[in-house]
Amino acid sequence: MRLLIISLLAVVLLLAPAPVPAATLEGVLAIMDKTGPEFGDLSASLKRTVYTPVLKETEESQGLIRMKRAGSREVRLLVEFTEPNPQTVAFEKTKAEIYYPKMQTVQEWNLGKSRSLVDQYLLLGFGSSGEQLKRSYSIRLLGEQQVSGETTARIELTPLAAAVLEHLKKAELWISAGGYPLQQKIYTSSTEYTFTYSSVKINTNLPDSALKLQLPKNVKREYPQK
Repeated sequence: MRLLIISLLAVVLLLAPAPVPAATLEGVLAIMDKTGPEFGDLSASLKRTVYTPVLKETEESQGLIRMKRAGSREVRLLVEFTEPNPQTVAFEKTKAEIYYPKMQTVQEWNLGKSRSLVDQYLLLGFGSSGEQLKRSYSIRLLGEQQVSGETTARIELTPLAAAVLEHLKKAELWISAGGYPLQQKIYTSSTEYTFTYSSVKINTNLPDSALKLQLPKNVKREYPQK
């Protein structure tokens, strides 16, 4: 009987899959070198968590996000927050529009040079190659972690430029096997932002119409900067 049990255990061990090698920083960046230039568009469910350390307050919002590369540098973005306060935010070039359906109002903002901050925050890791990240950040691997049901490699990015450090203290990315972030955490001087993605779809040829605000005819338009 003991020989039979030992034989069965040996068979199970032989049939068991070999352990997957742990991620390395070089391996993660190499994957991003491949997938970064290939990035065209993304659609996903989004959970945003905003934590203010001084107040020890946390706010959570959920919704949908779509982004699309329009040219070598421009990325268009549409975020529809459904809970707890419905609103839709659209970014195109240096213009931002925020639609508040309960008030039937859309606010239009000119971001100017601040648009680059949007890219540093929400777009970090999407369309970025490993080489690009190495030129702008000091990078270290923090290990592996489960996010949205997938195993990811967690990396920490610290900006090399003093001007960037004034706005972005550091960032963390949880990179999937596909080379894209399933989670981002942005540390500013006063606030921590976490963006978690699920049901991610990459490069589905999103039409331009999917990135435009759908507004009712009687919507009121405001220009807070004027």
